[in-house]
Amino acid sequence: MLAHISQVKRQIGLVLVALMLAPSGFAQSSIDEKPNAFAMAGDLVVARPIGLVMTAVGGAAFVVSLPFTAMAGSVSESAENLVLGPAKETFVRCLGCRVSGYSYKDAERRRQRKAEEAEQAAMAQQ
Repeated sequence: MLAHISQVKRQIGLVLVALMLAPSGFAQSSIDEKPNAFAMAGDLVVARPIGLVMTAVGGAAFVVSLPFTAMAGSVSESAENLVLGPAKETFVRCLGCRVSGYSYKDAERRRQRKAEEAEQAAMAQQ
């Protein structure tokens, strides 16, 4: 009995570590797509609302199935397929893009603008 409890604790620990490391793996890939206005409008009006509904329905299904998936030892798989997958497609994708992932264009532009402002301030002080 104690060995089984120890094994379950170990599995839960591994699942938690995997879930914590997964977002950092997704953050490593930058998406460089240039969708047109039609793709952005279609994504905003059709795909995002469907993704939001699928995330909510998947969340409810995950909660209902949690006792069964916990007994079977497949909580992480059901979380990935029912909640995280639809949420990633809905929230971690640029508008109109087909591939999920972060686009760091805004952060890169902000960094470049701050560097230019600092350079101009340094020139003004001289």
